[in-house]
Amino acid sequence: MVNLSRLEEIKDLRTVWPHEALDFTPWLSKDDNIALLADAVGLDITVDEIESSVGDFNVDIFASETGTDRKIIIENQLEDTNHDHLGKLITYASGKSADVIIWVVKHAREEHKAAIEWLNNYTDEKIGFFLCEIKLYRIGTSEPAVKFEVIEKPNDWTKEVKKNESANGTQQQRYDYWVAFQDHVFQNAQFAKEFKRRKPSTNHWMNYSIGSSDCYISVTQLVNRNGINVCLYIPNNMELYESFLANRESINKAADIPLSWYELLERKASKIIIERPAELSDQSKWKEQFDWLADVMVKIKKAFKKYLS
Repeated sequence: MVNLSRLEEIKDLRTVWPHEALDFTPWLSKDDNIALLADAVGLDITVDEIESSVGDFNVDIFASETGTDRKIIIENQLEDTNHDHLGKLITYASGKSADVIIWVVKHAREEHKAAIEWLNNYTDEKIGFFLCEIKLYRIGTSEPAVKFEVIEKPNDWTKEVKKNESANGTQQQRYDYWVAFQDHVFQNAQFAKEFKRRKPSTNHWMNYSIGSSDCYISVTQLVNRNGINVCLYIPNNMELYESFLANRESINKAADIPLSWYELLERKASKIIIERPAELSDQSKWKEQFDWLADVMVKIKKAFKKYLS
């Protein structure tokens, strides 16, 4: 018989992080730890600054969504939620022009759950509030393990309904395409292991993180010329592009797809891209397009990942 241990919750968070600003915030800002929160809320988060100034105050963590220009603030509280921190959250969101607001707490009181739900329902589709509880567990005498539980989050469906009421036909088709794309490709276990879901939009592109703030994968609907493409985009790091270029032969061989390389000197950017024809208006052909996009995205990520370090 196998001896089974009990899973024990550690109620006092301060046995692990005695001080919120000196212990918990620096811990959370580390790549491996912010990734745990990112997985819980379904975003790719890159930490830009801790204790970031907002007038006479400081927000615990100022971050961005990897591959987009969406700004994120994270306010930490190793206690039950209170009105003071809710007020700070809104003040910091305003001061930083944040798109995503994450409140990480020990315990969420009912009135503050309701407040975050209300904010999500009555702000526009660009703004999202998350309320997350921190849980600590151990098995026997093991080291503590942390888990973030999302208590409140944006109701994306409601917000997209508001947004799409004013969308034109082209925008609506783009949005429907991305919804169907993600519904399909995230059933693929290999794809789901490599990428996180993104919020569908009416844009003709969607960006996906590959684990670096210096580059990301972008997938694009080319409506005007009936095509789709996958692009590794490097916004502003010519040194990284040159290091990729120096290994071009090995990368092309590893990816095993015909990649085109472009240095965009006027933008201080560069991209490596592959494109194919696609009848975007014919939904019966979407599945084939989605399978191609997913396959190429995985191949590109794997081919370039070893050279990111």
